[in-house]
Amino acid sequence: MLRRTKIVATLGPASNDQKVLEKMIRAGVDLVRMNFSHGSAEDHMKRAETVRAAAKACGRTVGILADLQGPKIRVRKFENDKIVLNNGDTFILDASFEGLGNQERVGLDYKELPNDVSEGTVLLLNDGMLEFHVTGVKGTQVICKVVRGGVLSNNKGINRKGGGLTAPALTDKDKEDIKTAALIKADYLAVSFPRTGEDMRLARELMHAAGGKSFLMAKIERAEAITALGDIIDASDAIMVARGDLSVEVGDAAVPGLQKRMIKMARDKNRLVITATQMMESMITNPIPTRAEVSDVANAVLDGTDAVMLSAETAVGDYPVETIEAMARICLKAEAEGEDHMIDRRTISQRFSRIDQSIAMSALFAASHLKVKAIVALTQSGSTPLWMSRMNAGVPIFAMTPLPETLSKVTLFSGVHPIAFKSISKDQHQALHDAEEELVRLKLVAKGDLMVMTIGEAIGQSGHTNTMKIVKVGDHHKH
Repeated sequence: MLRRTKIVATLGPASNDQKVLEKMIRAGVDLVRMNFSHGSAEDHMKRAETVRAAAKACGRTVGILADLQGPKIRVRKFENDKIVLNNGDTFILDASFEGLGNQERVGLDYKELPNDVSEGTVLLLNDGMLEFHVTGVKGTQVICKVVRGGVLSNNKGINRKGGGLTAPALTDKDKEDIKTAALIKADYLAVSFPRTGEDMRLARELMHAAGGKSFLMAKIERAEAITALGDIIDASDAIMVARGDLSVEVGDAAVPGLQKRMIKMARDKNRLVITATQMMESMITNPIPTRAEVSDVANAVLDGTDAVMLSAETAVGDYPVETIEAMARICLKAEAEGEDHMIDRRTISQRFSRIDQSIAMSALFAASHLKVKAIVALTQSGSTPLWMSRMNAGVPIFAMTPLPETLSKVTLFSGVHPIAFKSISKDQHQALHDAEEELVRLKLVAKGDLMVMTIGEAIGQSGHTNTMKIVKVGDHHKH
C-alpha cells in the first residue's frame, strides 16, 4: 500500500547518525526538517550530505526542509537557570537588564517588548504555561503581576495573547541562514512568524538573490497571520499549521477549527500544507502513542493535510524509528477510511487559463470515472502532479522526471511518488512506452492495468504538458 500522506521528521541528536537515518527512511520518512535555531552553517551542510547519503542507500528520494529560526521573543538566562513564581507575585521583564535573572526580574532577548505592551496586556510564557498581566511600563521595564505561576527557566518564549508583537519575521541571522539553505539546495524554506504576505515576498527575494530554488513555506503561528491568511498563502508555495505558538496566541480551543480552515484554503489555492507540533509528543519517552495522538494524526489526514510532522519526537526522543512506524500506520488506516473523492462540481466548473492545468484536471476526471491503477505524469517542473495532488483521486500519482530538484520537491505532495526517469527518445509515444516499461519493472503496475499518462509535446521542457493518454499496460498497437 502506497501511503498518500507524507511524513516530515525533524533532525537532532537522536537522528543525526546515518544508520539511524536509514532506519527512519525505511520506516517512512519522506522529508527531513533541519531546524536552523540550532547548529552552524557547517553542521547543516554536513547534515544535508548525511541525509542524501542515507536516502541513496535506501534507494529513496528524501526532501529537505530548512526551517528559519525567526525572531527570538524570549527571556534571557537566570542565575540558577530557573525560578519558581507564585500567583500574585510581581515580576519585571526588563529590556535593558544585562545580568542574570533572579526572583525579581529577568532580561529580554526582545528589546521592543516595552513598546508593544501596555497596562492590561496579557503575556503568556513557556508555551502558555505561565500567565502575566502587565500592570505598567516604566521605561525599559515591563511590570507584571503573575496570574498563573510556575517554573520559569532560561530562554523561554513570550507570546502576547491575541497577537501584536512587532518583531520582523526575518532577522539578520535568518538572512544569513537563507544563504546556507541555498547552498545545501534545500527543497523547502520555512519562514517563522510571518505576519503578512510581504514577509514571504521579502524571503523569496532574498532566497532568489542567494541562488536558491526552494519552495517557500509560511509557518502560521501568529494571531495576525490568521487575519492575513489569504495574502500569506498567495505569497507562499506551502504553509505549516504550527499549532504550538498559534494555540498560545489564539487559545487552544480555536486551533482544530483553524487547522481545518487553513488546510482547505491552502488546497483550494493549489498550495501545500504540513500539520505540525506535538503530534506524537508522548512518544518522546514512550514506545507507543496515546489514543488522543492517534486521533490527532488521523484527523489531520482526514482534513486533507499533505504531511504530518514530528519535532522533538525524532530530534531528541527515545523512539525516533518507532514514532515514524506508528505515524505511517495511522496515516494508512485513516486514508482507507477517508471518503471516496469523486472530483467535485467546483472542479468541473472551474475555468483554466493554462493547457497543462486542464490536462492535469482531465487526468483526475478520467481516473475518478474509470478503474485506473495509477496516474503517471512525465514532468519537468512538477506543476502537473502538484495540481493533481490538490484533489484526492484515490489512486497513486507517479511523478516521473529526470530532474533531482523536482524529485525531491514532490516528496511533500500528498499522493505523489517521485520516480527518476529520463526517456532517451524525443518521440512522445516512445517516451510513454519507456515510462510504462519502467513502472512495470518497478512492479508499480502490472499487465492489464489501466493508467492515465500525461506528457508534453516538447519533451524535456517545462510547462508544455498538453497530452493525456489512457493506456492499458502491455497493449501495444503499432502507432
